[in-house]
Amino acid sequence: MKVGFIGLGIMGKPMAHNLLRKGFDLTVYDINEQAVQELVGHGASSAATPREVANVSAIIVTMLPNNEIVNQVIMGEDGIIHGAKAGSIVIDMSSISPVVSKQLAAALKEHGIHMLDAPVSGGAPKAIDGTLAIMAGGDEEVFQQALPVLTTMGKEVTWVGEHGCGTMTKLANQIIVNVNIAAMSEALVLAAKAGLDIEKMYQAIRSGLAGSAVLDAKVPMILERNFQGGGRIDINLKDLTNVKETAEAIEVPIPLTRQVLEMFQSLTADGKQTDDHCGIVQYYEKFANVTVEKQNP
Repeated sequence: MKVGFIGLGIMGKPMAHNLLRKGFDLTVYDINEQAVQELVGHGASSAATPREVANVSAIIVTMLPNNEIVNQVIMGEDGIIHGAKAGSIVIDMSSISPVVSKQLAAALKEHGIHMLDAPVSGGAPKAIDGTLAIMAGGDEEVFQQALPVLTTMGKEVTWVGEHGCGTMTKLANQIIVNVNIAAMSEALVLAAKAGLDIEKMYQAIRSGLAGSAVLDAKVPMILERNFQGGGRIDINLKDLTNVKETAEAIEVPIPLTRQVLEMFQSLTADGKQTDDHCGIVQYYEKFANVTVEKQNP
């Protein structure tokens, strides 16, 4: 099957690598020529524009930073819509607004092109090993056609409903993940200020009700002071901004999300926008005048 992949960033590049490893005939595009050439070195073909990718692909995957770029790549002068053949499938795996996603699906449908909104969760480590959680919205029959591509990149691949349901599910996911990280950071800083050995505390609580995938993924990073971006603060700030705008549109209160959004804005002002979102612990550390880290042996 001929597959196109547009967007070879922290997440997109390893996802594209997994498609190559499974033997898909892959054509790639990104403004980062170095990333493109890395994939070419592993057997991919390259294209000069999204339109060219679409022209040679039955399924076109996009993994891009925000609404504006996704819209440009699909609808722009050299966009996918001008190159894709009727019956082809666009799988947008970016984290964008459900409103924008529905608009793009409607525009593509007018040209006989199918679309799935299929954002992911799991960060760079799961993108690398192909075990992402993928939440897909769109026509169920189209989802079934795209499943061989999706299951190459994800372990849990779920059809959640019509167009926009995938992106809305991702927004709900981002509330849970980021508010969880903030609550965890609050607890860690409280314990550190009280003089607890955080590693021992973590081992004591991780098997109880407070245990979570977030706890197991992020506490070790914080203890090592490893804030290298996998789920970057600026990307999560964008996601929570989408949450806020969507919640306002449908009149849903989100007080916890608003607080975390303000924390991300504060961290961005401090120049920490490229840190992993577990770096939110630094917001609390700054005001408590304490550092959460491993104790000396």
